[in-house]
Amino acid sequence: MPGSKSTAELYADYKIKLQKIADVRNALAVLGWDQETYLPEKGAGFRGQQITTLSTIAHELFTSPELDAVLQALKGQSSLDAVAQKNILLSTEDFEKNKKYPPAFVAEMSKVTNESYHAWIKARKANDYNLFAPALSKMIALKKQEADLLGYEHHPYNALLNEYEKGANTAMIDTIFEEVKTALSPLLAQIEQQPAIHKDFLHSHYQRDTQWQFGISLLENMGYDMQAGRQDISEHPFTTSFNPHDVRVTTRIDENDFGNMTWSCIHEGGHALYEQGLPTEQYGLPCGEATSLGIHESQSRLWENNVGRSLIFWQYHYPRLQQLFPENLGNITLEAFYRAINKVQPSLIRTEADELTYHFHIMIRYEIEKGLIDGSIPVKDLKHTWNEYYRRYLHVTVPDDAQGVLQDIHWSHGSFGYFPTYSLGSFYAAQFFTAAQQQVPGLDNSIATGNYQPLLDWLRTNIHPFGRFYTSNELCKKVTGKPLAFGDFLAYAQKKYSGIYQF
Repeated sequence: MPGSKSTAELYADYKIKLQKIADVRNALAVLGWDQETYLPEKGAGFRGQQITTLSTIAHELFTSPELDAVLQALKGQSSLDAVAQKNILLSTEDFEKNKKYPPAFVAEMSKVTNESYHAWIKARKANDYNLFAPALSKMIALKKQEADLLGYEHHPYNALLNEYEKGANTAMIDTIFEEVKTALSPLLAQIEQQPAIHKDFLHSHYQRDTQWQFGISLLENMGYDMQAGRQDISEHPFTTSFNPHDVRVTTRIDENDFGNMTWSCIHEGGHALYEQGLPTEQYGLPCGEATSLGIHESQSRLWENNVGRSLIFWQYHYPRLQQLFPENLGNITLEAFYRAINKVQPSLIRTEADELTYHFHIMIRYEIEKGLIDGSIPVKDLKHTWNEYYRRYLHVTVPDDAQGVLQDIHWSHGSFGYFPTYSLGSFYAAQFFTAAQQQVPGLDNSIATGNYQPLLDWLRTNIHPFGRFYTSNELCKKVTGKPLAFGDFLAYAQKKYSGIYQF
């Protein structure tokens, strides 16, 4: 019984229980990784059953009276250190939230997620949204039910958004996207007035295996530990972590689009470095988990854009790239390559968008998600709404479903509330990278010589080791001296693109 044990013994029991739950969830994550990489088509049915079983077991363990008793006994124990106290506080919050989910709902969500994912894969291959719509309708109904279970103020979407970015709400995100429209639209208008940048050479034939090897070398250069991870191919690039010593990334390769794989490698590498940098001694506990999706995305966007699309990054890597693809790039200067990889142009595909128009892709998904959850956008009208938003905000015509409403995997996973964290991540990234440049002597020179250790050391000191000890804005203020602000991103964008487009 908790009452007969010391605080130290109770905390040891708490760790054992939480790590057992983590073991089940990570076994579940392995099945999810396999589902998106190597699972044979005929295995989908039983895989869904296996995922449902493990999801139910994890939920039952996390909502057990035994865990509740230990958490209650440890609540407010001042003899625990600050990290242990934070773990108990956060686990108690998580426990109270998980109790709101009936086991039948958890099982149904797992079942529908599996069905929805495979329906999305089928629809994407057939280029037909109608094949996905019935499964998506089931998912939307469950997400509405989830919002009701969790409780919310003002808008049901707030309940879902808070799952990925604690403290965020529609009022906050509406304000951010209003800033995006107000501040980025004039910059985009200036860019549109300049002579077009040519990047046809990025869409000539780039041999698959050579691309793959180059991507692996970039990951290793960044500091990604291949003895604690691996890269594979999937329909949609992602990072998954089973513990800091097993963090895996995936990519996709288009032989006629050099950028498709390269920046997905760098982007997912940023996510993976964060996961590999989390404290192993906190495995299974809140302080061993990422702060939030926004902070997670800050790590991928920092590496992808602030580093990976910078001139100094390619000063080091471009000569080797020219050697690997002499027919494509032998006569292309570094300056021309740099301008091409940063070309600003409204496009169809979010993952291939430039870092300015990208935020309009996110805004569109955010507006659609709110509408799907509050019922103002029916699932049957989603394709039409998607196409209309792309015409209105990005002035592009969507030619088919695969390049339109079926391009993202997130809704098939039930990840509603996720998309806004991508834009938040870009803004955190700019603020963090500005701080790193100010705090790390000679950082730009290190990057220009292919030495990313000073940057990685800074991240491992200032971002990675805290887990969920701080909220996103607390961490941001600790690292940069101020809460999240759009100004650093805007200053970065104005300086970079005025140089590229020469205005």
